[in-house]
Amino acid sequence: MSDPSKLSTRYTTMVVATVSLIVLSTLAFIVPVPYVTLKPGPAFDTLGDFDGKPTFTFGKDVTTYPTTGSLDFTTVSVTRPGGNLSLAEAITAYLDRDNAVVPKSLIYPDNQSNKQSTAESAAELSSSKDSSRVAALREAGYTVTSQVAVTSLVKGGASEKVLKVGDIVTKVDGTEVSNPDQTVKAVGVHEPGDTIDMTVERKGVTTEVSIVSLPDADDATIPRIGITLGEKYRYPISITNNVGSQIGGPSAGAMFALAIYDNLTPRSLTGGKRIAGTGEMLPDGTVGPIGGVRQKMAGASAAGATIFLVPAANCAEASDGDDDGLRLVKITKLKDAISSLEALAKDSTATVPTCS
Repeated sequence: MSDPSKLSTRYTTMVVATVSLIVLSTLAFIVPVPYVTLKPGPAFDTLGDFDGKPTFTFGKDVTTYPTTGSLDFTTVSVTRPGGNLSLAEAITAYLDRDNAVVPKSLIYPDNQSNKQSTAESAAELSSSKDSSRVAALREAGYTVTSQVAVTSLVKGGASEKVLKVGDIVTKVDGTEVSNPDQTVKAVGVHEPGDTIDMTVERKGVTTEVSIVSLPDADDATIPRIGITLGEKYRYPISITNNVGSQIGGPSAGAMFALAIYDNLTPRSLTGGKRIAGTGEMLPDGTVGPIGGVRQKMAGASAAGATIFLVPAANCAEASDGDDDGLRLVKITKLKDAISSLEALAKDSTATVPTCS
């Protein structure tokens, strides 16, 4: 005959274990974890339309040529900074080979808000549009000149009441400057407390200003005038990039540049193929690395692409796993990408740089 006390103990243990499992399961679904997911996003054809408009429109006096195939830029769907990812969701995403789960701090540093993230992504997209336009035009044989522009002012800095965002710096102490590096060096020859004379253009009017430099907060021997400099470009022809605020970040730059070049030159780059890719584009034509390359490959494959352009610095990650049926073409410069695509347009079996 069973001992009632032992049955009671077993029953209590079973109830406690069941309740604990229910509680832990519930917590797994509701307690957030400090991670975000990266998932494949849609691909967009830079030679086609975006949100009902041509991705690129050119001035009426600009000669363009017919294009074929597609040049897709790829995207990644990322958990928003204000979103909460549960443990169960993180585990589910981790088990899906097309997804990635990474610490939130890697994507959104310093507890970045949704608003801050959106603003940063929009600024990166704007910069990407400029850089891709410059690189493509220069590769197509156009001359693009640049000017030194004031992009921000330090609150309480030496220039706060003297300069304005958007001012074009043309001279420092009477010597012409044509890029930010030259301007920084011209300021750097001074001592803190020195008066620095600048010639600036503001709304088309040339103005002479004087700025008394302040010592650097960490090194009192270094003069600071409290500005951030960038480059403002003068374009020989009109090109409008119609990709809107739905997309953010710099990683579409390489595909933007290829699309501009393809429109401005007689031979089609694609040979009628569906080609996708990614990569930040610098004004000098260098292709920079990006994040989420595996997710972008999956998105490209789902869209029907057969060739995927990969920044050289991302090749190891791109080739670590299933290639999703894509031929991975390594690109380091815009001209390299162009020459590889031209070769593949002529012969789909042509030897080009790859990630394997």
